[in-house]
Amino acid sequence: MKTMFRLNQVTKRFGRTLALDDVSLEAPPGTVVALLGENGAGKTTSLKILLGLCDPDRGEAEVLGLSSRRQGREIRRRVGYVPDRPQMYGWMTVDEAGWFAAGFHGPNTYSQFCKLVARFELSPNQKLKTLSKGQLAKVSLAVSMAHEPELLILDEPTSGLDPIVRRDFLSSMSDVAAEGRTVLLSSHQIHEVERVADIVAILRHGKLVVSERLDDLKRSVREITLTLPSGSPDPAELPGKLISQQRIGQQWRALVRDVNDDDLLNLQARADFARVDVRVPSLEEIFVGYLHPDKVPGAGGTWTPAEEPVAEEAKSEI
Repeated sequence: MKTMFRLNQVTKRFGRTLALDDVSLEAPPGTVVALLGENGAGKTTSLKILLGLCDPDRGEAEVLGLSSRRQGREIRRRVGYVPDRPQMYGWMTVDEAGWFAAGFHGPNTYSQFCKLVARFELSPNQKLKTLSKGQLAKVSLAVSMAHEPELLILDEPTSGLDPIVRRDFLSSMSDVAAEGRTVLLSSHQIHEVERVADIVAILRHGKLVVSERLDDLKRSVREITLTLPSGSPDPAELPGKLISQQRIGQQWRALVRDVNDDDLLNLQARADFARVDVRVPSLEEIFVGYLHPDKVPGAGGTWTPAEEPVAEEAKSEI
């Protein structure tokens, strides 16, 4: 099967900071790939290496069959890319930005850009320097999508967008994938990404801890909550592979994966537990479990991305 992009055992350092540690990731056509992780986890570094904007210290990367190390310029011409901080000529109008970008692509690019501008409710004659952060994000999205690339690489693409536009945009990524194209997006909007992602990749301190189809991940993970009799120690053993655990009072809560129904029924039948509850966690809860093994949010819990300790000279690159 054709691979749209590939990171193969990629390692990258910025000074003393290990941004990526032996990361391998790839995706087939027609998929939405969500790259998740806290600030400083290595998401932006991964995207820049794929685009040929920086080279790995070890390992190789390729996009659309092209070497990221040697053919970065051709890759950037063929893909659509939205950086986390779009840089545009402030003196241009929205319309001029689209006309300028269309010159690097096919004849239908400008007309497609105009359709996207109307969809995003932008004023074609407004100067870019007068736009809000959210409006600039919309212009950048329109530029990246106008030439209908085989691969869209988006670094926090919905940052600054209002909830309605953000929801509409993420839904449109499913339409892009349905056309056989691929979307690789880095995002903090985990609960929204869950609606559109086919493949989930989770980075923790530069290490890839999860890379699989979202359906398979959710099918294999369960949250188990044990209500223990007063004075009971933590349970010595649970079925499946333990992802994370936390005890609060008499409740012991854990995320486990690869546990079968018979094991769960046997667990619920044990007399040494006052109560056993089993549920399917959300992607956000699974994400927290992998990144913070000692913190498992309850049903309906929320997570706020926290800054990781990253060296100042490396923070802007990672």
